[in-house]
Amino acid sequence: MTETTAPTRTLRTGVIGLGSMGRHHARVIRATPGMELVAVADPVGDKFGVAGDLPVLPDVDALIGAGLDAAVVAVPTVNHEDVALALAAAGVATMVEKPIAHSVEAGERVGAAFEEAGVVGCVGYVERCNPAVIAMRERIQQGLLGEIFQITTSRQGPFPPRITDVGVVQDLATHDFDLTPWIAGAPYVRLTAHTQHRSGRDKEDMVVATGRLANGVIVNHLVNWLSPRKERQCIATGERGALVADTLTGDLTFYANGTFENDWDAVATFRGVNEGDVTRFAIQKREPLAVEQAHFRAAVLGEDSAGIVPMSEGVQTLRVVDACLRSAAEGREITL
Repeated sequence: MTETTAPTRTLRTGVIGLGSMGRHHARVIRATPGMELVAVADPVGDKFGVAGDLPVLPDVDALIGAGLDAAVVAVPTVNHEDVALALAAAGVATMVEKPIAHSVEAGERVGAAFEEAGVVGCVGYVERCNPAVIAMRERIQQGLLGEIFQITTSRQGPFPPRITDVGVVQDLATHDFDLTPWIAGAPYVRLTAHTQHRSGRDKEDMVVATGRLANGVIVNHLVNWLSPRKERQCIATGERGALVADTLTGDLTFYANGTFENDWDAVATFRGVNEGDVTRFAIQKREPLAVEQAHFRAAVLGEDSAGIVPMSEGVQTLRVVDACLRSAAEGREITL
């Protein structure tokens, strides 16, 4: 279904967790054709004032009692499993904010519950809906880069006060662990990581992770909450050049390999390839969260499920998160 096609019916949708992400989900659901926000829940109240005329319900049972077709779970990660299992048992299609759960085992239980119930379940990895990332993946699939050699990501910036229950690996790096195999078309097979604890919390606030995918692509991730400069960047390098996606601005730039011979001996010896043309693509830029909700709506209505992140992929990303933390703790490479 295209974005301009009228939905076949309107989904009665609820949001549980009205914090930093839940408030935006509530806003976008209200603006999404084919979705109606009919209930919100948060045991600590509505600190951002997003409920409007809706009563703020105390828990997931009250949310289910409102009679829902679909729900978004945006509670703290440690509560994802309990809330999602209740929604699965009630037959409510659900999008769980990333990561799917606090552990691989919990994620597997959540995924199994939705599969057994025959209910749509997915994970909210909104970066897959970023216009720069979408355009990058499309151009890689079209062969713009030829064979892919390497994918690197940088996700750095100041510490966000909203974080209470997880470290930088589960909160930020999980985006890159999801995006990288999606872009490259192959899962991780090996990973090595190093972490730092510098902000006085028991959770890590800096990680460097290096690994290899099943198709031979090597990867590197720089992620931290210790930089005064906010950066969100993904670079794919291949035999014909490099694509750079800036997910803060939604820009995609192509750095082509040059086709000319370099006659400056010192430079020609140093560089493996020549610098070619640089192209910044003009791409349509829709709010990623709006794209994500439209994909969720289409999947729940049975019209198109290609745009959502299946819970099985959310669990696989948790396995990479677990490998990252184990590698840092044990000081060794982890095989997935």
